[in-house]
Amino acid sequence: MMSKFDGNALRSLAFACMFAGAAGGMGLPQAALAQPAAAVRGLPDFTDLVDQVGPSVVNIRTVEKASSRASANGMDEEMMEFFRRFGVPIPNVPRQQRPQRPQDDEQPRGVGSGFILTADGFVMTNAHVVDGADEVIVTLTDKREFKAKIIGADKRTDVAVVKIEATGLPAVKVGDVGRLRVGEWVMAIGSPFGLENTVTAGIVSAKQRDTGDYLPFIQTDVAINPGNSGGPLINMRGEVVGINSQIYSRSGGFMGISFAIPMDEAIRVSEQLRASGRVTRGRIGVQIGQVTKDVAESIGLGKAQGALVTGVEAGSPADKAGVEAGDIITRFDGKSIEKVADLPRLVGNTKPGTKSTMTVFRRGASRDLGITIAEIEPDKPVAKTAEREEKPKASAAAQQMGLAVTELSDAQKKELKIKGGVLVATATEAAARAGLRDGDVILAIANTEVSGVKEFEAVLAKADKNKPINVLYRRGEWAQYALIRPGR
Repeated sequence: MMSKFDGNALRSLAFACMFAGAAGGMGLPQAALAQPAAAVRGLPDFTDLVDQVGPSVVNIRTVEKASSRASANGMDEEMMEFFRRFGVPIPNVPRQQRPQRPQDDEQPRGVGSGFILTADGFVMTNAHVVDGADEVIVTLTDKREFKAKIIGADKRTDVAVVKIEATGLPAVKVGDVGRLRVGEWVMAIGSPFGLENTVTAGIVSAKQRDTGDYLPFIQTDVAINPGNSGGPLINMRGEVVGINSQIYSRSGGFMGISFAIPMDEAIRVSEQLRASGRVTRGRIGVQIGQVTKDVAESIGLGKAQGALVTGVEAGSPADKAGVEAGDIITRFDGKSIEKVADLPRLVGNTKPGTKSTMTVFRRGASRDLGITIAEIEPDKPVAKTAEREEKPKASAAAQQMGLAVTELSDAQKKELKIKGGVLVATATEAAARAGLRDGDVILAIANTEVSGVKEFEAVLAKADKNKPINVLYRRGEWAQYALIRPGR
């Protein structure tokens, strides 16, 4: 009696013979018949990778002193870790009945993942996994448990390093993120919802994904859930290329998008944490914004690139170097600034005290400025704008643009730390549509710096009213561009 398998095999063979005969009748070469139409690749086998890297992945549990601050809904800690991390509103789940603990009792706080960085016990994880913990417990795959010491944590990059007292541990192999390609298979190992040594796999969906000031994330479709945080993202060569850190979700569960910290960034941070327990970053003291296509074309920059300086902190390295509001920073230490997020990463990764060179585009020309990098510090509060004096009569030329402008007083210039400009008394019609409003200070128009009303009128009179006119203006501590389109 023919088995089901034999029947299927014969049917497939018969179909293949029929296809071959038909193809031969159409005059196809016999060589073409001998080869499949397209090579079909099988799905990757991750078993060897799991055996190779699995022992290097650890489970991390944290403990904190119980406080009078209790969960509003009795939710388990694994789910609470998700809501704390990703800012998802906590569902209105009825409070579960449970015995009250004394205030000084220790209780589980959360669960996460990590991996062994060195054989002598340094373990890497996410900063949010160990943040606020009174005790960190690391469990290896062989079930050994260690109390870990937090060496350092950096919230800006979400990288942390902890240390356990052990030797001869199976350390991971760090991969080259530069070789990582979109579409490449990758694997994650971690403890989602406390389920230790869980393996998931997928592909790299995108690289250099901007979701933060200091990190260009790796985006994948690897299933990552609360508890996977801090675990490794592994390529098919068994190398760690990232730390699983964030997910995108509207429901609390995995939705096909997850983000990993690139390993080159994480190693740079971990080296500083191991050396001093903290991370130092460079700063130059500017506020920056995006350069739009319209602005780039109107000022002669060509394409939308660089970082628009919207404000310069008084006494900062940028101020001392001569950087002005309205400048567009196009290069830093020889590296091109393609988008606004590139600048804080390059400056942040520069050691404080370093003398660097920065290229700015200002009123139609590029110039190099020398600058000494300072160490990053908490943002200073924005200073209040001084009261404006009584407004003199507005100019006729400015009114054609929907503007009424007046001279700035010496007191106002000193307060704003500028040498010239005109004050917007009223902004209507075209100027209002462009975003200008009363109290703004116009620093330049039609790519020409103005010192006062007389110069402003002269430049405006020569401008082509049939084309959008770019205006660099300041509002409080911030400067930005607007395009006024007359007659629209």
